[in-house]
Amino acid sequence: MMKGNQQLILTGSLGEIIRESAQTALSYVRSHAEDFSLDPDFFNGHDIHIHIPSGDVPKNGPSAGVTIAVALISLLTRKPARRDVALSGEFTLSGRVLPVGGIREKVLAAQRAGVKEIIFPEGNRIDIVSLDADVREGVDLSVASDVFSIPDKVLIRDTGTITQS
Repeated sequence: MMKGNQQLILTGSLGEIIRESAQTALSYVRSHAEDFSLDPDFFNGHDIHIHIPSGDVPKNGPSAGVTIAVALISLLTRKPARRDVALSGEFTLSGRVLPVGGIREKVLAAQRAGVKEIIFPEGNRIDIVSLDADVREGVDLSVASDVFSIPDKVLIRDTGTITQS
């Protein structure tokens, strides 16, 4: 985030789906700023730059919106996100999280990256239950039906004060 003219700057090898996900995420966060204890005018006089260097990884559909929304909330609250949690899901402007595809592949990729918890859309509950035990091993899989419930599971509440000497 930097001083600017209320622009959302998106860079990386991004397809149209991820660009739309980022726009939706910013609109959702702006319209629910007070719900997330944010200044409702946070965007006034500022630009937000989102860079997704691996945005050209082929996908079957949208699944990054929830992650982008939580990243924006992290930025604006100055609360870092846990590195051992992964998210997948797209959502509506009202915040309802929509199911995604490729659950097995996402779980396996997250495990390879050292992730301990993955939050999927509620609509994928049956897909999660259907996973073989060896695929679920070592990772906590949970679901969310709306965006609002996710940041508390991902963002670190009290980071303490770090001083430089």
